Order: sequence, then structure tokens, then C-alpha cells
Amino acid sequence: MRFRAIPPSVAILVVLAASLHPLRAQRPPNANAYYTQLRGLLPGGDVVSVKELILKRDAAVFTFHQGNFAFYGEVSGKVTGAVFRGDGHLHITPPTAEERHNLSLVTHAEEFDVDFDQVVLRFTDDTAGELRKAATGKGNPDSEYTKAAQSVQEFARHQVHNNVDLRLLQDVLSPAPGGYFLAAIHSKGYPHLLFEFDPQGAGDLAPEEVDLTNWNDWGPSYLLAFHRAEEYADGAANGNEHNAAYTISSEDIDATIEKSGFLTGLVTTEVHAEQDGVAVVPLNLYSTLRVSSVETASGMPLDYVQERKEDDPDFGVVLLHPLKKGESISLKIAYGGKEVVQNEGNANYYPIARESWYPNAAQGLGNYAMYHMVFHVPKGLDLIATGSKVGEHTDGKVTTTEWKTDVPLPVAGFNLGDFTMKEGSVAYKAGGSLSVDAFANTNPPDIFNAIADAVNGGGMGGDGSAPAGAIGRINTVSMLPTQLSQAQVAAQIYTNYFGALPFNHVAITQQFACNYGQSWPMLVYLPICGFLDTTQQHVLGLRPEDMYWKMVTPHEVAHQWWGHTVGFRGYRDQWMSEGFADASASIFLLMTRPKPNDYLDFWKEERKLITERNSMGFRPIDVGPVTMGFRLSTEKTGFGVYRDLVYPKGAFILHMVQLMMWNPQDGDKLFMETMHDFATTYRLQSATTEDFKAIVEKHMSPAMDLDHNHRMDWFFNQYVYGTDLPAYHFEAQATLNDKGVSIHLKLAQSGVPASFKMLIPIYVESTDGRVVRLGSVSMVGDSSTERTVQLPKLTTDIKKVSINYYYDVLCTDN
Repeated sequence: MRFRAIPPSVAILVVLAASLHPLRAQRPPNANAYYTQLRGLLPGGDVVSVKELILKRDAAVFTFHQGNFAFYGEVSGKVTGAVFRGDGHLHITPPTAEERHNLSLVTHAEEFDVDFDQVVLRFTDDTAGELRKAATGKGNPDSEYTKAAQSVQEFARHQVHNNVDLRLLQDVLSPAPGGYFLAAIHSKGYPHLLFEFDPQGAGDLAPEEVDLTNWNDWGPSYLLAFHRAEEYADGAANGNEHNAAYTISSEDIDATIEKSGFLTGLVTTEVHAEQDGVAVVPLNLYSTLRVSSVETASGMPLDYVQERKEDDPDFGVVLLHPLKKGESISLKIAYGGKEVVQNEGNANYYPIARESWYPNAAQGLGNYAMYHMVFHVPKGLDLIATGSKVGEHTDGKVTTTEWKTDVPLPVAGFNLGDFTMKEGSVAYKAGGSLSVDAFANTNPPDIFNAIADAVNGGGMGGDGSAPAGAIGRINTVSMLPTQLSQAQVAAQIYTNYFGALPFNHVAITQQFACNYGQSWPMLVYLPICGFLDTTQQHVLGLRPEDMYWKMVTPHEVAHQWWGHTVGFRGYRDQWMSEGFADASASIFLLMTRPKPNDYLDFWKEERKLITERNSMGFRPIDVGPVTMGFRLSTEKTGFGVYRDLVYPKGAFILHMVQLMMWNPQDGDKLFMETMHDFATTYRLQSATTEDFKAIVEKHMSPAMDLDHNHRMDWFFNQYVYGTDLPAYHFEAQATLNDKGVSIHLKLAQSGVPASFKMLIPIYVESTDGRVVRLGSVSMVGDSSTERTVQLPKLTTDIKKVSINYYYDVLCTDN
């Protein structure tokens, strides 16, 4: 076996810990007796027969017509599983229209029905009691029960890579009553069908408390996912509550990154119980990072779970005793591993595990915590991290930097390289400023040098010039001023529109990846190909004229507001993060160009993405609403649907709100007040779709009140929670008369339900290039209207009368 040397900083801590606690030997992983027992459990000889047994779990109704159940053995006095063999049926009636729509696309039915001949159940609720109570007699033991359990066990561990035993352990060790229920169903057409009910909310298998998932060779297809019935009954379901058992309030991280990219860390995590009975703390950690020890603040070793990285490597800590709601505990976790940071050559590093390079709450970006971080890297490298740098020194061949956050953040990260920096700032009207600094690697990564050599025909000329048709030497530093300028201007525009950020600086950094950008709090990762000049992009086939290169920087900068200053509660709310960032980028395009051509092209392309059929024959808008999030992309509908719908339609939703709020007297004033209020109200918090709706309703103009109840249900039901797409036919004729110009309008709305409502703006474009909004027409359902508008005498001729000039309404192409 090959061992890696422990970095000096970690070695000192290990020796110190050993000297302080000589009798407290570190525990190996997976050594907890109850976990070991759960891990090896299989059904035994305790078998009961049932007939016409009905088992209800929320909206799911299991009917076991006839057959036998073989029970797993007890762990800590609790039975956690049973295997059924016989004849049965599963019926689920989805509680929401969007789930019924999603199901109909996949199964061609709005309710789910399937017969089964085998079900493997794992649970911590009273399923065992229900089965025993309904038993009609004893059944005979059979090796087939064991084979069925082993098959599901192998599938969960080696294909799903989900540690079900860790989830069971949480309830087995808790004094609180358990409520977990998992059914692995074998039936014709669905060899790997999983139903899960988890009152704790989103987990590794389930995006919500209740879900039905079909697994095949490419992965999971979420047929159904929804909240518990009682949440719909009391109106809480739209809040996307996760019912998290715990939160993390602070993370203290000491990390060493070697030249190879190997990372070791020692983290102190402050865990706060949000429920009674928290006995196990599952944490998000990249699979190649292997934990070596877990201790309490006083140095008491703790059991922990982490199986092989090739299997089900979910990481969890077993506490000495369960926490009551409101109690906290500090966990010290030592870990290390490779493949988290890749060395791409020439001091270019690519952080891969950006959300899981340190143990954190398994809640996506929904947990805001304070961070203190110390990094040790090879001398000559620069590390840029979230937070403020409060110290830096070099000792021998190691450079150490210290970072801390002044406000809680949803995630922490870093970038690493030999950077050249260019400084900038944005001044606030109310005083103060935002520092915006840009960083590019001094030398390109190895692969870019190889590409340049290949394109340049084997080398440069003797005078350093490039051969004809070549790209010369690649130097990303030369584009630093451009990237810095875009970021500065974007930050200034967004500050005016959305308010000041809760932190005082943002770093714009070059990353190795060419085809995407990403944004962490105070740290933006931009694609390396955005640091190439247009000639190099063109020669490499990157099409510098594409809209992507015009908006990737302002889009990622916008995430400092949407995604970090204001977070999103769950996957159903992520459309706000990506959609608002896209819409913000459009505002950047409008404000930084002398003419609105790029702005209009942007919205034209966004509409095309939403309404054009993909290779699977689906228009993204028809697949589902934006609140379906990542579940929009499936083997049947196309894997690109999420990107082609959530980003552009999310942007259109905010864009439509903005233009409905616009008026000729105050321009965007009402919209800016709305967004300032939203950003302030949910500052450093996770917001839901309904939270945003409430802010819009607070500021909506009288013209937006189409239902005359001061609510925006009509709009959100159609465009956020719905899939409606209207079509319009418009005719206009302008006639000169003694009073000026008479404009006769004919407008028809079609392709929508009878309840569909919309405000359609009318524009007049004059021959001198000016565009003026005449007003808006309110339409309901499939209908038409005809009216005449009298204008005074104009100083220039009318070129065109049109609707939807600024793509005000998401609709089919007029």
C-alpha cells in the first residue's frame, strides 16, 4: 500500500493531539457497532403472509394482494427492513399540476400505476408493526428473500452510490421517532424503481420529501417529487422547506495543497441542531477525500462512516449522544485526497470539487455559515479565496495565507495559480466602494501551448512572429483589462439596480475550463477562453461573435447578487439564481451599448432556446415549468432542457416584470425599488419563489393588477408554475389627419387557456430611430381587440407600429 507523507502543518496537529490525549486512539471508519450491524443485515427466517394489505405513505398507496414478507433483524431494538415477494400494485396520485404534467410526458398518464412481484423495504417508521398487525399467518423462509435484498444492496452501493445504511443509522440512534421509508420495486418495465419518503426533506435520493425515481444505465429519472400532503394542506409546500435536521454556523479550515494538487485539510465545524434527536451528522465531502479522524472540540474521538470512494462514500459523523434542538457541537475533521485540484501545468490549477472540498452541510447552497480559512501552498503560487485576506507569509518553500468572512456565506472556495493581477473598484453613491480585482495566469496551461504549437505549424518565426493563419503565443494576461472593465461596469450597474453587496470586494479569476463560468461569493471563475483575443478565439473555432462571450462575465458577476447575497431554497427556486443572472446580463448589454442591437439579439436568442424543438422533438417550454429545475432534463425529453429553459425563461420572467413596471415618467424606478427590497429582505438568506412573488406584489403597479386583488397569481401561474406560450397577430395602420396621426390597431391573442391574461405593449418607431411606448392592451384567453388611437402631430414620420418591441412578453415569434 502506498502512503503519502502528512504535510507539516497537519503532522504537528496530529502529534499535539496524541500528546494531549494519549489514551484516545483514533477510530477507523465504519467501526460503529450499530452501523456495522446495519451494513450486514439481510432478511432472515421471520416471515409472515399477507393478503390485500394496503400500506399508505403520503400520496403512494401500496396494495399487497397476496404474498409474504421476510423481516430484517433488529438493530438497537428496531426492525429496519422487510422483503416482499408476491403480487402487488403501486398507485400514486400526484398532488400538483406540474407533477401530473411531468408524469404524463414520461408515462403518458397523469397518475402512476404499476404491478410488482417484489419489493425491498428499508424503513425507520412503524412499517414492521403494520405488517405484523396485518399478517394472516406465517410464511416459509426462502433464499430468494436474501438474494433480493442483496441485489438492491449492491445496486444502491455500486450504481446509485448512496449509503442507505447511513440514513437508517440517523434514525436508529435517535430517540426521536423515525419516519424514513424506502421501497425498491421490481416490476415489468421498471427493474430499478425507487419510492422514497423522508420527512427530513431533500436527501441523496430525493429532491423533496416524497419521490419516485426510475434508474437505468445513464442514471436517475425523477418521475415524481413533491412535498408531504400536510404541507400542501397548510400552504407551506411552495416554500420548499427542507426540514433540515441541522445547520452549520461556522467552518474553520486549515488546508494544504501540494504541487501535484493533493489536498489535506483539518476542519472545525460548528453544528447546530434544528430538531430533537440529532445523533448522526451527514456531511457533504468529495468522494476522493478520505477522512482520517473525527474528534470533538475536547479531543474525544468519534465514530464516522465513509465507505470506499468506488462504492457509496457518503460521509457522516456519529455523535457521542443525540443533540436536542438548539444544542451545538464542534467537530474536528482531518481528511485528504487527490483529484480535488488538478495541476494543468505551468502553475495552472483547476479546482474540481468546488462545493465539497471541505465537509459541509448537505444542503446545496442553502446553508449560510461564517468561514475562517488558512491555506498552505507551494511558494510562487497565489491563492485567491472567498473572504478577506487578513494575513500572508512565506516560510521556506510554503506560502501561507489567511482568510475570513465578515458575513455568513452559502459556500467557500478558492482558485490557485501563478496570477497576474489588475486592480479596480466601484464607488458607491452613498459612500464607500467595492474592490474589483482581476487575475489571469501568467503562463498558459500545457494543453494550450500544445494547441498553439499545432496551430502555428510547429513553432514561431525567428523574429517571434506567428505564421500566417496562426494564433501566435497564447497570453491570457493581455485580456485582463477587458475582463476587469466588464466586471467593474457590471458591478456598478447591478449596484444601482439591486443595491450594494454585503461584502467589499470581488475577485475575477481565470479558470482552466473553457466552456463555462462559475461564481462563488467574492470569487468569480471565468473560462480561460474568455481571456483569448478575438483572433485566437476565431482560429480555435470559438466564434467570438457568439452571445456567450458577450454575457458570460456580466452573468457570473450578477451571481454575486443572485445566488449568494440572495440564495435559493431548493432546486425549484434555482431558476431565480440563473434566470436573474441572465436578465442582469441583458441590462448590462443595454446599458453599455450605444444601440440596443445586442440587447435585442440576446432576447431573441433566449426565446429561440425556449421555443425551438430539440433533437428529441420537444420544445423546452412544453417539458415543464422552471420550478421543475434539473428534473427537466431526462433521457426522453433531452439532457439540455434544463439549460435551455431555466436560464432563458427565468430571465424572461424577471424581464417581463421589469417591463411591466416600467413607465415613461420614472423608467425603471419601480423595478429597481422592487429588486432593492428583495435583495435587502433576503440578504444572506435563501429565498423561495413565493418570497419573490410577495415582493413583486408589494410593489406592483395598478396596471399589473389584472385580477383586481393586488396579487400576481395570474402571472406566476402562467409563466413560473405553468407552461403557457401565447401567440399574437397584430395589424396597425397609421393615417394622417388634421389632428395629427390616427393609428388603427387589431390585436389577437391565441393558443392559451381561457383564463390566460396578459398586458401587451404597443410601440411606435419613428424614422429617426426613436421608439416610444404608446401603452398596453390587456387580453384574456383566445380573443381579439380592435381600437383606434389618436396621436398629436409628430415631428418625424412613423416607421413602424409594433407590439413586443423589447421582447416584453414571452410568446411565439410574431
